[in-house]
Amino acid sequence: MFRLIWAVSVRAHGILSYAPTNLLIAATRTRRGLRWGIPSMLLAAPYLLAVHWCVTTIESGGPGWLNLLVLLCAWNSIKLILNGPITVVLLIRTKIRERARPNVWLVSAHRLRTAERT
Repeated sequence: MFRLIWAVSVRAHGILSYAPTNLLIAATRTRRGLRWGIPSMLLAAPYLLAVHWCVTTIESGGPGWLNLLVLLCAWNSIKLILNGPITVVLLIRTKIRERARPNVWLVSAHRLRTAERT
């Protein structure tokens, strides 16, 4: 039973790693992409509009399978909205670490200059 659950989760991870919002979140978690965390929150708006459209369609007698789209779009909008503050915290942490760590090439250049003087 455990092997079956493990196999299904591995397959699901392989499939879900190519989902558009997961790719966007992975891109914003890189050093170059951290600054795009807050603007990527704006992409949650189309998902919320899709949720609203699906809910109104369901309430007016639409098909029940639209409930799955409501869940999917709501989950994606939640992920994108929460990604913004997380990337801000990660960016601040990265900036603090970069300022605390001296640049290696500057230190080695200084050592070369002082060695040339002696």
